[in-house]
Amino acid sequence: MRPAPALLWLLLGWTALGVLASLGWLPLAAWLAGGGAVALLALIDGWRLRRMPSPSVQRELAPVLPLGPEARVGLRLRGTARRAQKLHLHDLHPGGWAVRGMPRSVTLPPGSDVLLDYAVTPDARGQFSFDGCHVQLRSPWHCWSSRRVLGAASTVRVYPNFAALAELAGLSVELASRSVGARLQRRRGEGTEFQELRDYRVGDSLRKIDWKATARSSRLISREYRDERNQQVVLMLDCGRRMLAQDDQLAHFDHVLNASLALASIALRQGDAVGLLACTGQQQRWLPPQQGSGGMDMLLGAGYDLQAMPLATDYLAAASALQARQQRRALVVLVTNVRDEDDVELRMAVTMLSKRHLVMLVSLRELALDRAAAEPGDELESGIRSAAAMHYLAERERVHEALRREGVNTLDVRCSELSGALIERYLAIKRGSRL
Repeated sequence: MRPAPALLWLLLGWTALGVLASLGWLPLAAWLAGGGAVALLALIDGWRLRRMPSPSVQRELAPVLPLGPEARVGLRLRGTARRAQKLHLHDLHPGGWAVRGMPRSVTLPPGSDVLLDYAVTPDARGQFSFDGCHVQLRSPWHCWSSRRVLGAASTVRVYPNFAALAELAGLSVELASRSVGARLQRRRGEGTEFQELRDYRVGDSLRKIDWKATARSSRLISREYRDERNQQVVLMLDCGRRMLAQDDQLAHFDHVLNASLALASIALRQGDAVGLLACTGQQQRWLPPQQGSGGMDMLLGAGYDLQAMPLATDYLAAASALQARQQRRALVVLVTNVRDEDDVELRMAVTMLSKRHLVMLVSLRELALDRAAAEPGDELESGIRSAAAMHYLAERERVHEALRREGVNTLDVRCSELSGALIERYLAIKRGSRL
């Protein structure tokens, strides 16, 4: 309980009476009587504030929020006192989040509900807590104020922005792929798995005609094929220190996670199973491949709190762990940031995986390095910086080229191009029946 401005003004007035009494302009008894009145008023007002019941506070908040968009938080307040209560409140949201609509001042009618809402913008993935609602109450005569933390704490999980995944789910596979920048090539040949019989269409190959069905129905009937289903895709994500770099106000790992979920969405709709191996230092998080809508729920639920760590990734340990856990042949999508010092260890890890699996190595380019190499400048310092960036990129390309010569499917892309490149290459592998 703290003094309010009204009590401070009363004490200031009593002090003025003391000055007048010391000058002989007022009797001392008047000053003492004034002090007694102020003390009695303050005591009574403080006692009434302590006995004042706290309003009830309930928070309305979704248990899962997407990273990036604003999210609404609702507060339901109910007055429990006999008279209207004026209060000042601030919801104890996670620190660092951008907030719009807090703090607030509100008057609660007795026995009535008041609904408030405000907006928060999560700035990171993971699990966060709303620790209650901070309410400041005033005493009836405004001499004191009291701060109380009301309402239960709420826990919320912040996932990658699944709004984009919901938009993809409403489109066909081809339209969804094109919407993220994938350039789909015209199919050469046919799928390998029979899907259905249908009426003949102009342009169908004679090899697609089912002559027995044609004889039975007295019209041309063609066989429809599709890409082979029930294959497996494993997303092997580097969570080491290299993924801490940032482009477009997002860490590289957040770009990787968003693109990987987009690829998983397409692969699951194609009938494939998708799994995950996240590698941080020598630690791994393993999710076995799963099909259907449960596969996406599994990836979101188990991967929402993955974070890049300032540790060096052990590629050989990650490859050994995957070989031990994934017995069936799969498309392994290894997403990292290849550097020249990775030459030996990375090639050994990819060679180990390639004995059983089809490996796609995806290397993220850092936009800052591309800009430094493209802007030599006129000063010595900028020239040296540009030359160093060009040398670094050349050595990096040398590692990529060595991997390509060994038959490794390699992509070197920027973060903005990652989703489209991943889906484009995955569909090309599917349609080429390479898995």
